[in-house]
Amino acid sequence: MSQTRLGVVLSTATDAPPRELMDIGKLAEDQGYEAVLVNEGRGDALACAEAIALATDTIKVGTNIANIYYRHAFLTAMTAQTIAELSAGRLILGLGMSHRPLLEAMGIEMTNPRQYLGEYAQTIKGILCGEAGSGFFEAKACPYSVPILLAALTTASAEVAGREADGIMPFLAGRDYLGQLITATQDAAKSVGKDPQAMDCMMSIPTFVSDDNDAAMSAARHNLAFFAGLPNYRLQWKRCGFEDEMAGAEEAWKNSDRRAAANAISDTMVEQVCIYGSPGQCRDQIDAFRQAGAAMPVLAVSPVNEQRLEATRKAIKLLAS
Repeated sequence: MSQTRLGVVLSTATDAPPRELMDIGKLAEDQGYEAVLVNEGRGDALACAEAIALATDTIKVGTNIANIYYRHAFLTAMTAQTIAELSAGRLILGLGMSHRPLLEAMGIEMTNPRQYLGEYAQTIKGILCGEAGSGFFEAKACPYSVPILLAALTTASAEVAGREADGIMPFLAGRDYLGQLITATQDAAKSVGKDPQAMDCMMSIPTFVSDDNDAAMSAARHNLAFFAGLPNYRLQWKRCGFEDEMAGAEEAWKNSDRRAAANAISDTMVEQVCIYGSPGQCRDQIDAFRQAGAAMPVLAVSPVNEQRLEATRKAIKLLAS
């Protein structure tokens, strides 16, 4: 795989209409990015990926990630096949289990999530191969290969990906921890007779581009503080060695104090988890993530004293390989 693979992930948690995402997808294609992915916040990641596919010609499109609890596996597989056919085989299907507090707030029960994730991926692979259903609902094999990657915050989730999928999509992992996720993925793949070197790693990385290094660092801390409000990420960061930071952030969130949570985030943690600073510094950090094992770094751009979409367009242009 090329050492210059680079992607960008767009957020449905923003107020950007789908046509804005389509325009940014076309910009990423024009700038030579390998993939433009969409996360699932307040919008439909698969629908947005389809829209971007229809607006582009060569760039890969996909999800990072689509929530497995929002859709029946049959519907996910059929939607994936539709996008794969419309895009002539450019779809990357990233799947994940989301977060218990968020799902419970929607009345969704999260039971045996890791087992469910593996079964879900296995079911979709079967459907896309035409090996599921019967009669009217008999699946038709997809004419294109659809790589399936799974969110992996833990080595246990990485092992599921190694057995049942084509790779992992880590998010917010420290660079020094990434190797453990990759090793777990490859060992699990080998255990079921798969080529461990074929396992992909598309890593979504919070990105803050600014010549004002202090402002970029501050924006990064504020961003990480938000995610520190979710138990899964706190646990991941404790595994990465940031126990003190997470103790401070957890205490801050008991009082809903995001500023105090941001103050608990250390410089070292930002340097391990984020891409930030001037374009040159950011490119060096992208290379550092590649050296750590991220086969395709995926830029998750956040603004530094500017509007998010403007920041995304700027970063795409400045950090193009």
